[in-house]
Amino acid sequence: MSIQLSGVRVRLGENDVLRNVSLDLDARTGAVIGENGSGKSTFARLLGGLISRTEGTVRVLGLDPGTQARQLRRRTAFLFSNPDAQIVMPTVAEDVAFSLRGSGFGPDELKDRVNTTLNRFGLAALAEHSSHDLSGGQKQLLALSGSFVRCPELVIADEPTAFLDARNARHVADHLFRDTGHRLVLVTHDLTLAQRCDTAVLFADGRIRTVGAPGTVVAEYERMLEC
Repeated sequence: MSIQLSGVRVRLGENDVLRNVSLDLDARTGAVIGENGSGKSTFARLLGGLISRTEGTVRVLGLDPGTQARQLRRRTAFLFSNPDAQIVMPTVAEDVAFSLRGSGFGPDELKDRVNTTLNRFGLAALAEHSSHDLSGGQKQLLALSGSFVRCPELVIADEPTAFLDARNARHVADHLFRDTGHRLVLVTHDLTLAQRCDTAVLFADGRIRTVGAPGTVVAEYERMLEC
């Protein structure tokens, strides 16, 4: 996964949201778990270059998200829990194509990549439909399409199944875990989903409490919740 943090602090307003976070991850898939307010979403946004650190060093795929955000965005994709946050174009096909702006693809190659991606995510029949009239599950699949059409090296997904029913949650998760050459950082409250990952990180009170095998980390989290 090639993620390294050393002595990282993130201060938002009057609060230190992350404190003295040091981590070295190189697994293909990693789960990030913890209670609300523990710092896990801030951690994800830090990796994606959406917020800046206050102290310490961060490297994602060898890049500094603070000073090399443009290069990082070319190689990563960020998936939000609410797909409406990243759907911007009026039709399904246009929204996927929007992700390829500035890519240098000619019209035929652009169309081919969009069609291939829509077929992969089961949205080909909805290509000309309104993006904002889709169901919640279809919207998240559209957000996935917009992310994966660029063939990212790293996908950072912050609670991507939070608002989905069980069927759609499983469908979205299966797409995320399918090995297409990308690596995955998955922030989730779904502990069953977390255990599908190769490694897991437990956040508590803005710090990393445990890193290791998902079963071990989930068990630690469950013990913590019983206290």
